[in-house]
Amino acid sequence: MLFFSHLNSDYSNHFIALTIHIKGLVQGVGFRPFVYRLAREHHLNGWVVNGTDGVTIKVEGAAGNMAPFVENLRNKAPVVSEIDEILVDQDLPEGVNGFYILASQDMTDETSEISPDIAVCNECLADMKTQPHRVSYAFINCTNCGPRFSIIKDFPYDRAKTTMAPFVLCEKCNNEYTEITDRRFHAQPVACNDCGPQYILYTAGKSHQDIHTIISATAQCLANNGIVAIKGTGGFHLMCDALNEKAVDALRALKKREGKPFAVMFRDLQTLKDYAHVSDEEAATLESWRRPIVILHIKKEMCHGIGKGLDTLGAFLPYMPFHYLLFEKLTTPAIVLTSGNLADEPIIIDNEKAIKEFSALTDALVTYNRDIYNRTDDSVVRLISGKERVLRRSRGYAPSPVRLGFSVDGIMGTGAELSNCFCIGKSNRAYLSQHIGDLKNHETLEFYEESVKRFSQLFRVRPHLMASDLHPDYLSTRFADKSRLDVIRVQHHHAHIASCMAENGLDDQVIGVALDGTGYGTDGKIWGSEFMVCDFEQFERKAHFRYMPMPGGDRAAEQPWRMGLSLLWQAFGEEMVTLDLPLFRVPDEKTCRNVIESIRKNINCPLTSGAGRLFDGIAAITGICMKSMFHAEAPMRLESAIKRGTESYYDFETGDSISFIPAIKQIVNDVVHHVDPCVISARFHNTIVDASMKTVLKIASETGIEKVALSGGTFQNKYLHERLESRLVENGLTVYTHSRVPCNDGGVALGQVVVAGRMKE
Repeated sequence: MLFFSHLNSDYSNHFIALTIHIKGLVQGVGFRPFVYRLAREHHLNGWVVNGTDGVTIKVEGAAGNMAPFVENLRNKAPVVSEIDEILVDQDLPEGVNGFYILASQDMTDETSEISPDIAVCNECLADMKTQPHRVSYAFINCTNCGPRFSIIKDFPYDRAKTTMAPFVLCEKCNNEYTEITDRRFHAQPVACNDCGPQYILYTAGKSHQDIHTIISATAQCLANNGIVAIKGTGGFHLMCDALNEKAVDALRALKKREGKPFAVMFRDLQTLKDYAHVSDEEAATLESWRRPIVILHIKKEMCHGIGKGLDTLGAFLPYMPFHYLLFEKLTTPAIVLTSGNLADEPIIIDNEKAIKEFSALTDALVTYNRDIYNRTDDSVVRLISGKERVLRRSRGYAPSPVRLGFSVDGIMGTGAELSNCFCIGKSNRAYLSQHIGDLKNHETLEFYEESVKRFSQLFRVRPHLMASDLHPDYLSTRFADKSRLDVIRVQHHHAHIASCMAENGLDDQVIGVALDGTGYGTDGKIWGSEFMVCDFEQFERKAHFRYMPMPGGDRAAEQPWRMGLSLLWQAFGEEMVTLDLPLFRVPDEKTCRNVIESIRKNINCPLTSGAGRLFDGIAAITGICMKSMFHAEAPMRLESAIKRGTESYYDFETGDSISFIPAIKQIVNDVVHHVDPCVISARFHNTIVDASMKTVLKIASETGIEKVALSGGTFQNKYLHERLESRLVENGLTVYTHSRVPCNDGGVALGQVVVAGRMKE
C-alpha cells in the first residue's frame, strides 16, 4: 500500500497512530464489530465510531501491523458492505489501552450509506431451532442480516433512530449486544421472544399471539383454499397456495388483477427447479442476501392463473424467518406472495389500514407490532446475457447509490410517470429511491412526496435544483414546478441514455439506443425508438422508427388492436378492410369503422415513434394479444411466443426514419397463409434487431463513435436485448447496458440528475 511504502523493516516496530475514515455502505452491516475483531487480531489499540458520514477508526500500535490491518479492512469486510474510499492519515497517539466501540456521533451534514434490507442468514435460521430465548422467534437477526432500510428513521444507524426503539433489550439480548465476540454485537434490530416485536393473527373474529398457533392456523387456512394478508419486511402481502387454481382465481378477483402474472415463493431452490429452468447465475441471484424475484423460463406449469399463458415465472425464495417457519407447516411447496394493495395504490404498511382493508376480504390477517418506516416492494430482476438486470429496484437494492465522477449535490430528479423512482444527489453520489409505482392516483403521489421528504432528511440534502421530464402533464413534472426551485427539463430518452452512461461510469459521447413505449419529444410528438449521439449535456437525434398514428391516444396502449389498425392503414390504406385478419373480429364492426375513420381524418391520433406501440400493433395483427390487461402485456406476450431457432426476418427501409411497412405487409401475408404466430413473432424480433444494428453501424461509421448505450423498457425483452447486444459486439462496438439501475422508467431519474448536474456546470 502506498501509505506504508516508506516503512522498512527497521521501522516496523515503531509505535505509530493512524486515523482512518471509511466511506460507503459501512453502517448496519456489522462493520464496527468487524473492525473491533480485526484490530484485536493485529494487536492494535484504539476505537471505532459511526458518524453521519461513515466510520472513523483510530488505531495505535506497531507500524508493521498497520499495513495488513488497513489492507484487510477492504479484503475481509462484511459481505454486504461496499467501501467507497479509505482515507488514512498519520496522527498523534492517545495512549489508548485496548480497543473500543464508541457511541455514534452526529456531527456533520455528510452522510454514510444506508444498508438495504438483508435476508435472514443461515446462522440465524440455525439459532431459531437451538437458542432457548429465540426458538421459533420470527424476527431473529444479527449483524449480518435482518431489516435495515425499512426500519431506519435517521443517521447515524443506531437502535434509537429505528422503529426498534420502543423495544427495550432484555438482559440476555443486552449481553449479546455488548459482548464483542457475539455475532449480535451492536446489531441494532436484535431482540428475542422476551423483548422483541411479536406477530398477531386475526381470523374468524378472534386474535392469536402465540407464534406456533399463528403458523399452524395460517398453514391450515392456505390448505383450505384461503387467502391470507401478511405483513412483510417492507409492506403487506397477499398470499395463497400457488398450486390451487381456485385460490389463485380468488386472489385475482380480490386484487382486481385480471391478467398480470403473480410472483411465487418456493420452499427452496430444489423445489423451484421442478417448475422452472434455473441457470447457475440465476441460482446465485435467487439465493443472494438481496432475495429478489427472478424472472425464469417455465419448465412445468403450475396453475394457469399464475402466469396466464406466459412462458416465464417470477420466482423467489424465503427471506424472512416467518417464511421458513411457515414452509415447515405447509403442505404446498409454493405460495403466491403478491403486494398487499388494491388496484394501483401503494403497498400497505400501516396495521390499522391493513385491518380495515383486508379483514373482510381475506380469510386471515397476520401482522406484527413493529412499524415499517420506509415502504419497499419486492425487487424484480432478470438474467440477460448472464448478467443480473434489475427491473424493479426496491427491497434489497434501495437505497444504495450510484457513484459518479462529478458532483450532483442538491439536485433532485423527479422521475417519470410510470414505474417511478426519484433520485437525489449528494456530493458525487446519486441516491435512487425505492420503487414508487405509477403516479396516477392520490395515494401513490402521497407516497412519493413522503419518500422525498424522508430521503432529504436521511441524506442531509436540501434540493436546490429540480430536473424533470419534458412532459408537462406528468405529476412528477408538476411536483418540480410546485417546488419553487429552478427546474431543468430533460428529454425522456436523453435521460434514459444518461442513466445507462452514469451506471457504467461513462463521461464521453456514445451512440444511444432508447427503445420504450412513450416519451415526450422536442418536436411535440411521442418518441420511443431513438437513435442518438449524446453525452450528458446534449443529444442529437439521428434516427427513429417511422411515426405511427395512435388512435384514441393513451387508449391505444390499453387496446393493442387500435395500433394494429394504425399499422394496417399505413401499409395498405383503404385496402386494409379487404384483409381477412383476426384483428377485425375483436372490436365490433362499428367501432372498427370509427377508429379507421379517425385515422383517415387524423382525429385524436397523436403521432408516436414508440417501439412499444409497434410491438402492440404486431401482437394484435398476429392475434397474440388484442387487449392489454396490464402495462406492456402485448410486448410481453409477443416475446413469450417466440419460436426459438428462427433466424429469418422481414424487410424494412432505413433512413432518418426506419420504416417497417414492408415487414407489416409480409407479416399480414404470413397471417393470411396461417404461418405459426410464434414464427412470425421470432421473425419480427429479428427484424427489429437487424434494423437497429444497421442503424447503429451507420451512425458509428459517420461519427467514429464506437461506444453504444442501450436503454429503455423494451430492453427488458431478453431475446431482443441479447441478440442486439451480441450483434453489435460482433461488429466491433463496445456495448453498455443496465444492471443495478432499471432500463425502464425506474432509471430515468438518475439520468435527469446527471444531465442537470452537467448542464449546471
